[in-house]
Amino acid sequence: MPYYTSYDAARLSFRVLPARDGDGRSRPPLVCLAGGPGRDAAYLGDLGGLDAHRDLIAPDSRGTGDSPTADPQHYAFPRLAEDLEALRAHLELERLVLLAHGAAATTAQAYAAAHPERTARLVLVCPDARLQGERTGDAWEIFRSRADEPWWPEADRAARRLAERHEPEEVRALLAATAPAAYDRWEEPQRAHAADEAGQSHPVPRAGFWQGVDEAARRAVLARLAELPGPVLVVTGDRDAVAGVRAGELVAASVPDGRHHTLPGAGHYPWVDRPAEFRTVVEEFLGG
Repeated sequence: MPYYTSYDAARLSFRVLPARDGDGRSRPPLVCLAGGPGRDAAYLGDLGGLDAHRDLIAPDSRGTGDSPTADPQHYAFPRLAEDLEALRAHLELERLVLLAHGAAATTAQAYAAAHPERTARLVLVCPDARLQGERTGDAWEIFRSRADEPWWPEADRAARRLAERHEPEEVRALLAATAPAAYDRWEEPQRAHAADEAGQSHPVPRAGFWQGVDEAARRAVLARLAELPGPVLVVTGDRDAVAGVRAGELVAASVPDGRHHTLPGAGHYPWVDRPAEFRTVVEEFLGG
């Protein structure tokens, strides 16, 4: 596992998936940020085969994977964005081609706002819209629309209990019960992907993700995003009962060159549900 040194001398890990066609050097690598927040980057896998023609670089954020734990304030997404800048310098890349999933889309937006000259292209997969100041409700509507599926009654009970439970083991069990709602269907690939979540999730980095980010700081990031020169692709799944679709629309609308694409038959992990379609959409954008 390779490492890099960040702004505060922390030694953080990342993994590299070389391009399968052996021609990775002909294209900029794709730096891939894991969400959660506070989840190991391993769950990204090869992102539906995006390693076919370019190297994938997936850092483990502080307190996840092989990266060490840190003071809670270093888990906040603006600090994670500065870790990303240190990774860029370590890799000796002039600009980053960046993909971020879930909560990490907030880190990626903070990075682009702070370092627009270092951001070539940005792909945001199934983001929420908290940075945009919105709490959309369509994810809950998508969840309720699936009430005829066999896993739904147990998932519904678990989802309603989550807000009032704080003991880690109980929370993990409740999250496992709601896992099918994150996918289009509950078959072997989805079950296998979900089975690893409990061991990959870390509550302290998750709790610290918005640490110290007040309303003024949020608005400042948003204002800088409104002047971002580079293109941004936002990918959502029409079956995503975690983040929904509306959040993706709002995120795309908050940047000058934002494009929003919704994949039919995909949930919160579109590279698991619809790998070929996901790969095509992302590769066309990166190659444009």
